Amino acid sequence: MKTIVFEEYGPPEVVKAIKTEKPVPADNEVLIKVHATTVTSGDVRVRSSTYPKGLWLLGRLVIGLTKPRETGLGNELAGVVEAVGKEVKRFRVGDEVFGATGLNLGANAEYISLPEDGAIALKPANLSFEEAAAIPFGALTSLVFLRDKGQIRSGQKVLVYGASGGLGVYAVQLARYFGAEVTGVSSTKNLELVKSLGAHKVIDYTKEDFTQSGEVYDIIFDTVGKTSFSRASKTMAPKGVFLAAVAGIPEFFQMLWTSMSSGKKVIGGVAIQRKEDTELLRELLEAGRLRPVVDRRYPLGQIVEAHRYVETGRKKGAVVLTVDHDTAA
Repeated sequence: MKTIVFEEYGPPEVVKAIKTEKPVPADNEVLIKVHATTVTSGDVRVRSSTYPKGLWLLGRLVIGLTKPRETGLGNELAGVVEAVGKEVKRFRVGDEVFGATGLNLGANAEYISLPEDGAIALKPANLSFEEAAAIPFGALTSLVFLRDKGQIRSGQKVLVYGASGGLGVYAVQLARYFGAEVTGVSSTKNLELVKSLGAHKVIDYTKEDFTQSGEVYDIIFDTVGKTSFSRASKTMAPKGVFLAAVAGIPEFFQMLWTSMSSGKKVIGGVAIQRKEDTELLRELLEAGRLRPVVDRRYPLGQIVEAHRYVETGRKKGAVVLTVDHDTAA
């Protein structure tokens, strides 16, 4: 089978497809024949070894100091269950599924084995494989940040910075689902998209500074790491929360400092991907309360071109890789 790997850090050209053996599922795993996967900002960050301010060494220690220890890429996927381990109860052969790999990567491949209790669920019948693959990374991350870290409540005012990106498109929809009044910050060309996702108000950051709007927000969710607590705090409610999806050393110090006060908070960290949350996303998708946003589609063989595009930082929603299986592989 074909597997996408990077054996050294560097530009998109270090990514390549190699032939590997099809995995054999363990007793608690399902083998998934992948029909669609994606390239996310996280994949680009890992491949290029570019981390938030002050975290380069930590990133290298986790991924590999001089070269990556685990060479696979890709966090989200959709496909068909081809085999199950003897202890598996949730899924059967032939089930169409979607989900994420958790803290590991490796979804950019023709096949992957994942634990049945991981962040996977039956694919919503109203979505294609490509649409379903576009959901997990951005939606699960946004769900955890808004619901668990931000403790979002109905009636709050929420600002999503980077509202047309891989996290932002789902943050807008989920904040609306939780009953918040949502303002989305994006560029001129993406304002209509953000409105269509349910934002009550939109701000064009190329023409307007959201901190000068006069609005006060209970939650500001920076999904792209392009603003800061110090800049945003003047527009936050007295007990407002600044959610930093891309947090470096400055944000970690701010988290520590603000945790000792009863006022405004800075919260970052990791969003753990869980099966219960994937099931919730499936319900929302089937009910039409959440919809995928796909910017571009590339065949798996054009992985370098996909990385080049994601690296521009201009993508809307997800960049999907379609997987055509070579029967001879």
